[in-house]
Amino acid sequence: MSPSDPKFARPEPLAGPIAYVTGEYPKVSHTFIQREIMALRQLGAKVLTCTVRRPLAKTIVGADQQAEAAATYCVMDAALAPRRLLAAHFALLTRSPGRWFSALRLAFATRPPGLKALVWQAFYFAEAGVLARHMQDQGVVHMHNHFGDSSGSLTMLASELSGIPFSITMHGPSLFFEARWWHIDAKVARAGFIACISHFCRSQVMLFSDQIHWDKLRIVHCGVEPTTYGHHPRRDFTGHLVFVGRLDAVKGVSLLLQAFAAARSDYPNAHLTIAGDGPARNMLEAQAKALGVQAAVQFAGYLDESAVTALLDDADMLVLPSFAEGVPVVLMEAMASRLPVIATQVGGVPELVDDGLSGFLVPPGDVENLTVRLRALLGDQGLCARMGEAGRQKVLKEHDIAVEAAWLYQLFAGTGRGLRPADVAAQNGSGGPSFKIDS
Repeated sequence: MSPSDPKFARPEPLAGPIAYVTGEYPKVSHTFIQREIMALRQLGAKVLTCTVRRPLAKTIVGADQQAEAAATYCVMDAALAPRRLLAAHFALLTRSPGRWFSALRLAFATRPPGLKALVWQAFYFAEAGVLARHMQDQGVVHMHNHFGDSSGSLTMLASELSGIPFSITMHGPSLFFEARWWHIDAKVARAGFIACISHFCRSQVMLFSDQIHWDKLRIVHCGVEPTTYGHHPRRDFTGHLVFVGRLDAVKGVSLLLQAFAAARSDYPNAHLTIAGDGPARNMLEAQAKALGVQAAVQFAGYLDESAVTALLDDADMLVLPSFAEGVPVVLMEAMASRLPVIATQVGGVPELVDDGLSGFLVPPGDVENLTVRLRALLGDQGLCARMGEAGRQKVLKEHDIAVEAAWLYQLFAGTGRGLRPADVAAQNGSGGPSFKIDS
């Protein structure tokens, strides 16, 4: 389904541009944000992109991301130029001294404890002035932040300085480990709305915010474009496992290598592709060698979206044995590609993966259970096919980026009602999502 589908009512234009603010944009691990922005643009929204700092060049993969990077405003570039920094704050102070001092008080009140954190908060306030002034110059009517940590603090302060409302998409899980450090309560209280990526995420935001603001907490799923995936008929089953993600301890790839080595004793033709990079790569390559499976494991490094799509087309299953997650978009991509998935029972993952239907859920850290599930899929091609089809239907129903972007558009317009788009449909008495934006 796309915004051009006749099922969609063309939304009324927004009052002006929307600005997306993130800590690092664009980069390969945040492709889902770029996908969301593109879907909003297809609906007619003018979306400007802002990054606090520029990502490393190696994390900007492919022509699309390079073009997006070139068009993205970098706050730090301007903040490190003294004249531009002083000019921005002088303009804000002279235009509205009350707002400027209110934002300064807010920065002090929401500082994390400790002298070092106070210094960082001063940096955020300085950068917020640059961002706020840029937003005013561009005629922005709403700022939206992804993640809610330091860039969320900067966005909240920029909103106070400029008078431009803001919202945040909260993901977790790391944000909730430091909820009081990042003052989730203050951000929820001041935001126009909070987009939570799952019911689990929403419950965590509820835990760290005042009940009077819970009606601001909406569920907006991350999504994929289903027509991008699952086009190529599955070729012969070869036992090809894939992992896609950052090579960091939290992703549990070390456990995957152990389980793969154990399962391969029964299925010697099985092979594993690990797509991604990160601080754990050298250790994982050494572990594969120590386990004697280095010849069957390919470390592919960072891949752009088209390369990931091609990898999923060539795979038989995807495995994500993380210790902590929000709702991983790569699981949606794999399920849209008709792949069975094995993932851990963490965060919002059980809301995406139906255990025994579209894949298997295993306890985090349980290598034996992971090995059993690997063997089950490697030994049953029919089960893989059934799970893969069930997974695609789940994504079509709940994680179509066009549907999610249209719902987010409603929230930006101030006309979105209910927890999810289905609630709007129920109020309208229709059988499916309604995305008409009332004027």
